[in-house]
Amino acid sequence: MKSAHTYPIGTQGQPWGEQEKAEWLAQVTVKRSYQEEVVTKINALAKRFTLEQYGALSYDEARFPLYSLKTKNWDPAKPTVLISGGVHGYETSGVHGALQFLDTEAENYSDTFNIVVAPCVSPWGYETINRWNPKAIDPNRSFYADSPAEESAALMKLADSLGDVLVHIDLHETTDTDEQEFRPALAARDGKDYIEDSVPDGFYTVGDTKNPQPAFQKAVIDSVRTVTHIAPPDSEGNIIGSKVEQEGVINYPMKALSLCNGITECTYGTTTEVYPDSPRVTDQDCNNAQVAAVVGALDYVKKQL
Repeated sequence: MKSAHTYPIGTQGQPWGEQEKAEWLAQVTVKRSYQEEVVTKINALAKRFTLEQYGALSYDEARFPLYSLKTKNWDPAKPTVLISGGVHGYETSGVHGALQFLDTEAENYSDTFNIVVAPCVSPWGYETINRWNPKAIDPNRSFYADSPAEESAALMKLADSLGDVLVHIDLHETTDTDEQEFRPALAARDGKDYIEDSVPDGFYTVGDTKNPQPAFQKAVIDSVRTVTHIAPPDSEGNIIGSKVEQEGVINYPMKALSLCNGITECTYGTTTEVYPDSPRVTDQDCNNAQVAAVVGALDYVKKQL
């Protein structure tokens, strides 16, 4: 249902201009350190993986370098797997789940796959616990040519450099703040009515409407259910407004919406969604769920080769 306009920035029914965007940016604060919490872990993995800097954010290039880590025994004859985390910087387990996968599991698959991980696509968003970048742009709606989001443009350039990608797993979260802050802010920014929705309690995946790969999605769900619960549908049979295709799985048109999981022509793609605000999970459970999702995906694909 529609909700009364309560967002403190902007005028109801009018999209934001530069003044409103500046007002929004002025109230954003740094809450944690990308260098201390993420880059230190990336550097610790550099002896076991090939560390590459694929860009830097102009907001502060020294503070926000963009890194990828690749398995060392790279072989053009092997299929390539891309794992992205932190496209929305506030989604913490996407970042730390990607790093945990590298630390605990990636080398177990390196004989079969070339694996490249971009663990934190949006480090400014990580530090400010934000969905947008400083320009009030959502990187995960900005994966298209001449993107206005530096974060998206840099990752697309990295993906293009990989050649054919067989598997792309994009690690996300759905949090209570989606309804408390980010969706109301989006409605205000665009001058639209805010339509309330519910936040699903549990893990789910988003497949591609044009290439849904239901057996692949099921393998991800079945792997994750060993470590955490799967999100049930709401009273209308939906998750975040989309029809549930099978337990814990919805589909989006990835390329049409300019989403991260549409940046390659991969055969197997999925976007994971962890719910960190559930009373039934810890932060570590959320990281474990992201790792389980990647493991379930790779185990399935390995059997198809």
